[in-house]
Amino acid sequence: QYTSDAYHRTLSKHGARPSVGATGVCWDNAAAESFFGTLKNELVYREIYPTRRAARSAIAEYIEVFYNRQRLHSTLGYHTPEHVEHLYLTSQTSIPEAA
Repeated sequence: QYTSDAYHRTLSKHGARPSVGATGVCWDNAAAESFFGTLKNELVYREIYPTRRAARSAIAEYIEVFYNRQRLHSTLGYHTPEHVEHLYLTSQTSIPEAA
């Protein structure tokens, strides 16, 4: 897929490389493909946005408010990402400070 020159320059500046695979092979990044498919089916295709700004705002709210905090994910045992993160963080033991 198309990736901008600015994106490549930013990656290069930070010593990173883009994760790319064969053109047209969706299994190269299955998690991202799944997320964007869900985003389109649950939000984008159900609305007609009056402006690009309205679309961006709706997508940001969907991701930050609904998808990451409220939506149940089958891969997380039908828990929310926020809940799983909380379980992980509360299960960690603290490291004693050095004397």
